[in-house]
Amino acid sequence: MNIINFTPVSAFTGGVIIGLAVVVFFLLNGRLVGISGIASNALTEKNNRFDNFLFLVGLIIGPILYTLFTSKQISVTISSSYTLLIIAGLLVGLGTRISGGCTSGHGISGIGRFSLRSIIATITFMIVGIITVFVKNLI
Repeated sequence: MNIINFTPVSAFTGGVIIGLAVVVFFLLNGRLVGISGIASNALTEKNNRFDNFLFLVGLIIGPILYTLFTSKQISVTISSSYTLLIIAGLLVGLGTRISGGCTSGHGISGIGRFSLRSIIATITFMIVGIITVFVKNLI
């Protein structure tokens, strides 16, 4: 990280917006926000399927609206093979099933509820991420 990438105001603003979205979603639906759970429920549950679908559509439409109303463009570059990305996605899905949730569910909703399980899961996610970056930089 360098000073060019240090953006505390936008990071704080994004965090506040995410926190408010979690509170609003809980107040309106009585459920916690976790992307893996919402995606799974959108495919498997008969109840609240439309709410889950709207949430997922919002994740896709949000960046599109951002680029329409600002002068900034979001560029995405896929540098790995599609096969590797599919395998990685399946492993992430397996990991969310094993850990009982994803980083967003544990890190945002779980820690906000002071859930010990979520705190431990989030610490584990962070440690594994740090180790992965460290090992990747060694190679």
